[in-house]
Amino acid sequence: MEFRRLGRSGLKISEIAYGNWLTHGSQVEEDAARACVAAALDEGVTTFDTADVYAGTRAEEVLGRALKGQRREGLEIFTKVYWPTGPGQNDRGLSRKHILESANASLKRLQTDYVDLYQAHRFDYETPLEETLRAFDDLVRQGKVLYVGVSEWRAEEIERALKIADEMGFDRIVSSQPQYNMLWRVIESEVVPLCEREGIGQIVWSPIAQGALTGKYLPGQAAPAGSRATDDKGGARMISEFVKDDVLRRVQELRPVADELGLTMAQLAIAWTLQNPNVSSAIVGASRPEQVRDNVKAAGVKLDADVLKRIDAVLDPIVERDPTKTVSPASRP
Repeated sequence: MEFRRLGRSGLKISEIAYGNWLTHGSQVEEDAARACVAAALDEGVTTFDTADVYAGTRAEEVLGRALKGQRREGLEIFTKVYWPTGPGQNDRGLSRKHILESANASLKRLQTDYVDLYQAHRFDYETPLEETLRAFDDLVRQGKVLYVGVSEWRAEEIERALKIADEMGFDRIVSSQPQYNMLWRVIESEVVPLCEREGIGQIVWSPIAQGALTGKYLPGQAAPAGSRATDDKGGARMISEFVKDDVLRRVQELRPVADELGLTMAQLAIAWTLQNPNVSSAIVGASRPEQVRDNVKAAGVKLDADVLKRIDAVLDPIVERDPTKTVSPASRP
């Protein structure tokens, strides 16, 4: 396993992070989830990402149990806050009330005294940004959170937060967690340049485009049984953008590139995200331990300029680059 600094912070994290969105507590039984976490630990993964909303809070509980007994100082545990975790009007968003209550609940579920990184899971247009940042800063001062970050925020939102933090003496954002892969590059024109200037690292999710970049989905054919595209708990909706025939045809054209490099399609896709120097880590999920072991082999892989050009030549017509595609709800869900 290779390690990178999270932005310009002093925290080092594994190039491959293990995430349990859409798996723990929903798609995957707990025994299988624990086996996947054990495989990640065996392969040198130290960074684990989750969120309070995943599987209706159950994902945090499963991860907490799976990591119990591990040396806490040797792990980096990340979670997030924003989406609804209960029926009340204040069980969502980035108000001071919800942030503090949700953080305490996450710590209990994760069975830890602190999280290494606490992230705003979307931008909250209904809460003053100063209120959100002060609540995050208070958690840092209480020792419950070591670093703060954001997920799926636009460049102008990150920039506003940095300005307020500097003016008010709050801890600065050190990370951004966007969707980023060969097909979805909306952060490249605005978010990445800002973050490079400000010392913010990207922790990217969906590096294999929900599985579309693995090559297992074939144009004109039904999705494989048991795959994410057949999951009625949210997976099918999330991957629908990437399993269109015109996309899948071009993805299949990448197979010779992967074969020449001795990589699987998934390894090529994950390694591609890690070529961006602003990326600190790529989050992978898994329903089986062998998927973890396969994905972690992307750590440390270097793709030369000719390979990157070949990938661009194949995918360029279908790549999404529009930065306005990063969207938070206009009001709390």
